[in-house]
Amino acid sequence: MRTNALAKLALMKVTLAVGVVTGIALTGCASTGTHESTGQYIDNSVITTKVKAAILEDQSLKSFQINVKTYKDVVQLSGFVDSAMAVQRAGSVAAGVPGVASVRNDLIVK
Repeated sequence: MRTNALAKLALMKVTLAVGVVTGIALTGCASTGTHESTGQYIDNSVITTKVKAAILEDQSLKSFQINVKTYKDVVQLSGFVDSAMAVQRAGSVAAGVPGVASVRNDLIVK
């Protein structure tokens, strides 16, 4: 009988430990005002890749060095282009990618 009670106590301790570790892990992966969750980071990496591909596919933007970063579904474009039309075109190409909430267009005309 005593062995059964000890086994139940050990099982409860293990269950509690697993619960605490899971809680800590989930809290560590949660989004805050200044940090993305792991899932958001991965989603934003996918958005960044899709925006870069869309810019490279656009013949009018292909030759420019346009940097793309995404944070919480907001895409930031930076770099240099040769016309105001290229700035606008890059912004609209980026905005057309699924998952993009908004675009911060910091491209500079050189």
